[in-house]
Order: sequence, then C-alpha cells, then structure tokens
Amino acid sequence: MTDTGGTPVLRAPAHQVSPRAVAFWTVSALIGDAVLVLGALLAWLLVPGMPGWVGLLVLLVAALAVAHVVLMPRIRFRVHRWEVSDTAVHTREGWIGRQSRIAPISRVQTVDSRQGALMRLFGLASITVTTASAAGPLTVNCLDADTAREVVARLTAITAATEDDAT
Repeated sequence: MTDTGGTPVLRAPAHQVSPRAVAFWTVSALIGDAVLVLGALLAWLLVPGMPGWVGLLVLLVAALAVAHVVLMPRIRFRVHRWEVSDTAVHTREGWIGRQSRIAPISRVQTVDSRQGALMRLFGLASITVTTASAAGPLTVNCLDADTAREVVARLTAITAATEDDAT
C-alpha cells in the first residue's frame, strides 16, 4: 500500500484480540485501582492529623481510577491488533501511546503462551514471540485461548520450515 506520493504505508495488522479482552482488562484495572484507592482512603482516614487537602487528593485519585477502568479497556480493544503471515509477525498495542512491531519469521527463536488465572476465567491467553532482536519479544495479549493455541502451532510449523537460523 502506498500514499498519494508513492511512499509505502504500513497497514494495521489484520486481526483484533478477543472481544472478551474488554471485560478482562476492565476487571484487571478494577482490581488494581480498587487496591490503590482503598489504600489511599484508609491512609487518609487512619493516620491522625492528616490534612483535609489529602481527602481531595484521594477523591481525585478515585475519579482518575474510574476513568481508567471505563476508558482504558475500550481504547485498548480498538488499538490492539495482530497478524501472523508466512513471512512475519506484526503487532500493534497501546492505549495512550502506540507501538507497532514487525518481526520476520526468520528472526523468531521461541513462541510461548501464557494464561494466568484471571485470563483462564475469561477464556483468554497471550502469546510471546521471542526474536533475535534487541527490542525484545513481541506479545499478543488477550487472544481467545483456542486461537492462541492455533497461532502457536502455526508459528511453530512456519518457523520449523524456515531455513534461516534466527540469529
């Protein structure tokens, strides 16, 4: 794909993560933010002589936590994309900043999958593609667990058939 001046333009990866990722990210943010807000509130209430402006600060933190829980999962879902072809792995992620990464299949060294307890509850899994790159691994978070297994199997088959040595 090129722009009107003939300059190549990188298209977005083809696939979105699982729609269940929104609920997973919401619950994850809710747990973390609740701990933060409750800790701040308890400190404000239990520490003697705490100035009144600290209470306003706790309210501000609570308001930001609510915005985080409501907005972050939906933004991440719109942004996070992934694609695996016979020649490369392409990811895009972020919610405030954006990061796109492309790793040629010839650079892939390992493919791992991960499924924590909360991810398992939502039927999700993540895959990590380690490459011969100083930039570190590529990660695709919140795939449907069956899709993640298929992607790992596909990447394993593609890399096994690749003659280059990923170094």
